[in-house]
Amino acid sequence: MSTEPMTQGQPDQDQDESTVVDVAPLPEEPDQDAVGESDAPAQASAETSEETGESSALAADGASRRGGRHEHLEHEGEVAADFLETLLDIADLDGDLEVNVEGDRAAVAIVDSEDGPAPKALVGRDGAVLEALQELTRLAVQAETGDRSRLMLDVAGHRAGRRAQLVELARTTIEQVRESGDRAELEPMSAFERKVVHDEVLAAGLVSESEGAEPQRYVVILPAG
Repeated sequence: MSTEPMTQGQPDQDQDESTVVDVAPLPEEPDQDAVGESDAPAQASAETSEETGESSALAADGASRRGGRHEHLEHEGEVAADFLETLLDIADLDGDLEVNVEGDRAAVAIVDSEDGPAPKALVGRDGAVLEALQELTRLAVQAETGDRSRLMLDVAGHRAGRRAQLVELARTTIEQVRESGDRAELEPMSAFERKVVHDEVLAAGLVSESEGAEPQRYVVILPAG
């Protein structure tokens, strides 16, 4: 850019014109807004990468904890199976052992073996012996692991068969309560049996409660509203 000289008063006609001086243009100040805008994508990308990294870390931590919990339950099942196998040998009873993880519990079952059927004597009347054996097995697991166990024990398919009966009973009673509008009281049940009924009632959209004291504790199904 060029600038013309500034003169004061009338110019002298005999005086040579002043030399035009070229002045180098000053460097333009950077546009702060433009700089901010140009940096924004990079900053947003960095923040996104950081958030993605945190999410991945949390997901990996959650998966690790679930995996650790599953391994712990498998270990519970193995400890229980060892205890029950020793018990069967001492009592000279037949039966094979199956170990699984069902939901948030270890599940162990004494089933038929090549040498003979699973001992139904370990079920007892109304499952009383099975309940006692389950508690004993839980204590054996707790003594080994140091943690309270909630494992489920089944013998000769007793719980599986009983579960099917309870589901049918619960569904029939639920329909009766809906039609009559009155509460219904079921027979005394074990904790396992009551839970099966409670789950069915909840799935049907009604409410149920447990009343009474063990071993006469029972389920009450209430009408909606």
